[in-house]
Amino acid sequence: MRLWSDEIEAMRPEARAVVEAGMEAMAAAFAADGEPPRDLHGAARHMRRAFERTYTPVPEAIERTIDGVRCRLFLPDGPATAVYVHFHGGGMVIGAPEMNDPSNLELARRFGMAVVSVDYRKAPEHPFPAGPDDGITVVRWLLGDGGRELGTDRLLIGGESAGGYMAVAVALRVRDDLDSIDHVLGINSVFGVHDWGRSPSQRGVRVSTGPDMLSPDGMEMFGECYLPGLSAEQRRAPHISPLFADLRDMPPAFLSVGTADHLLDDTLMLAPRWAAAGGDVELFVAPDMPHGFQAFPCGISRAWNDAQFAWIAARLAV
Repeated sequence: MRLWSDEIEAMRPEARAVVEAGMEAMAAAFAADGEPPRDLHGAARHMRRAFERTYTPVPEAIERTIDGVRCRLFLPDGPATAVYVHFHGGGMVIGAPEMNDPSNLELARRFGMAVVSVDYRKAPEHPFPAGPDDGITVVRWLLGDGGRELGTDRLLIGGESAGGYMAVAVALRVRDDLDSIDHVLGINSVFGVHDWGRSPSQRGVRVSTGPDMLSPDGMEMFGECYLPGLSAEQRRAPHISPLFADLRDMPPAFLSVGTADHLLDDTLMLAPRWAAAGGDVELFVAPDMPHGFQAFPCGISRAWNDAQFAWIAARLAV
């Protein structure tokens, strides 16, 4: 089994150098905030303040509240080819739609899609199932009044990290709760969390010793915030962890992850299960790349972006 091409293999030295330099810069930037508090609520607030400095909001975004859920909306110049439902990352604890404004604007312009980025509720103030509940609320609107307003009820669902988890979890509820999975053209899950019981790589059993933006302690903290009081086995209930769900009758998926990512195993285990259940899946594995690899400009991250765009174009052509 080969998880990447010879062309990607040749890009690894550049990628390692870019990641090392980028990680040093990030560590220096976040070190200015000092040590976080030990309690979960205090730690969450501390992380949010630091993370907010990375947001790059754009004026083209339209603020919109959809059935009580705040969203950022991006409209194409002409009729929408589809609606891209986007979920931001942040461990279900931090983050906001603004952090993806530039990439969501590019999706709207490049593909003529409307993009709706969802500011779902976050833990520990709002543990499971608040976030997925907000996601399905927005999708329900898009399949009704929203579809009529935007001119299409064809959906793509995607996100990064916790947003990659949200994309799959919400799509499963579109199938099971709304009986509307035929409206979903595809699912784009970028280094998603698919096993909240903590896969081996989440626990630190990795195939790479390269630097990463995540850590076992960080993943444990996110899980305690999002799923308080639940054991590892309870967190693997199918309605919580997509890796343990029935994946039959799901739309095509584009799954991507780096080998230095503490969420590597989540994607590597989900992809063959998706295929075994009869679903079409494209897997992009980025050697030596960490969590959040799209933030490290190099040949591998550009190759991933090209593959992602090609997959989206193919889904819109259906």
